[in-house]
Amino acid sequence: QVQLVESGGGLVQAGDSLRLSCAASGVYAVGWFRQAPGKEREFVAAISWRGGNTRYTDSVKGRFTISRDNAKNTVYLQMDSLKPEDTAVYYCAADLKVVLTTNPSYWGQGTQVTVSS
Repeated sequence: QVQLVESGGGLVQAGDSLRLSCAASGVYAVGWFRQAPGKEREFVAAISWRGGNTRYTDSVKGRFTISRDNAKNTVYLQMDSLKPEDTAVYYCAADLKVVLTTNPSYWGQGTQVTVSS
């Protein structure tokens, strides 16, 4: 049974860090997407089943790091040097595939990240 549960969102100031967690059971490839008010949902980062393949959207490269601990069925998104434009609802998404597709089959409920200037 697939289950995705995000946690770790909150209100921080610009330049601060946050770590999001996704308890991901029953899936292989996992990623993070985000949706800001009035904007379309966008891809943020993804990690393959064994963690050997990661990819990021350009705007977060060098600031965000995706990782996973399969023993804990958890995927993390470490977000450093946060900017106000990172403010969004962040969603964990997953597929029953080794590498995340562009339209994942499974989604979590989302967690709010707000970055104040």
